[in-house]
Amino acid sequence: MNKNIFPSVSVLIPALNSEKVLGLCLGSIANQDYPKEKLEIIIADGGSTDKTLEIAEKYEAKIYNNPLKTGEAGKAVALKKARGELVALIDSDNILPDKNFFRRMVEPFSDLEIVGSEPWEFTYRSEDGFIDRYCALLGMNDPLCLFLGNYDRRSVLTGKWTNLPIKQEDRGGWLKVTLRPEAIPTIGANGTILRRNILDERGLVGDYLFDIDIIAQLASQKPVKFAKVKTGIIHLYCGSDIGKFIRKQKRRAKDYFYYQKIGVRKYPWRQQNKAGLVKFVLACATMLPLLYQSLKGYLKKPDFSWFFHPLACWITLWVYGWEKAGGIFEAREADRLKWGQ
Repeated sequence: MNKNIFPSVSVLIPALNSEKVLGLCLGSIANQDYPKEKLEIIIADGGSTDKTLEIAEKYEAKIYNNPLKTGEAGKAVALKKARGELVALIDSDNILPDKNFFRRMVEPFSDLEIVGSEPWEFTYRSEDGFIDRYCALLGMNDPLCLFLGNYDRRSVLTGKWTNLPIKQEDRGGWLKVTLRPEAIPTIGANGTILRRNILDERGLVGDYLFDIDIIAQLASQKPVKFAKVKTGIIHLYCGSDIGKFIRKQKRRAKDYFYYQKIGVRKYPWRQQNKAGLVKFVLACATMLPLLYQSLKGYLKKPDFSWFFHPLACWITLWVYGWEKAGGIFEAREADRLKWGQ
């Protein structure tokens, strides 16, 4: 391996009471077949009271305080400390699936048009909890996105990594895609790598780094060339804990309505497929479309986790509707006081 041809990578990891998953995440990074001197790991900690910092120190990560506690604030803190040519947005509940992950993910950057790269799927593992298996097979953590057609990981149900009309060229190990203002997938989280100089030059990050907003902001100025790499990433989202799924959906909705209200969110959610939203509501009301999708998924990839789909949709509809109604009167950021992975 010629170490000189590999760009330096800063791995940005926000953490808050992440002892259950952080060791697996950092262990997979330490196992990478990538020049060790070209990697730096930056942990932005939101005030952990468990063994998170002990684990981070074991892997010689650089640790910085994140007083605002949220993952988005943590990514902004870590970015300001980063020294790499590229920055990798890795969450504490992500595991890199093999030792060649970084090598494959940085390959597209030899094309100077490419501003970022992202795995095109979530890695499915039969040993994971049923909610994690369901999300990996569906290709998303939020089933509403299936109906909107706006997702960014390959779905067994549709056979696509997104249902938006996007120009793409197959480059062998990756797809070169052109992102335009009218069709921007929710790209940005769970393994996305970006050129740091682009973020610095365009001043896109303040106190928060909302990952899916970055590409939306870049593409709003001119078409953006992006790489979808034919690899996956493991996401330990909820295991088999339905209560955690509800809490995470609630956090997602509560934070979105709060940050939208104070004007710091940039992703154009209001421009999304309204007909898809109506279909989602009707599907939840009648149940038959949800059962059909579950059966279709099961026939394509037999796993009983598919039958969590109707409940996942119902939970999402209820939580989003409740938080939307509450946000009209008093939008508030989700409480992180007792948060933990």
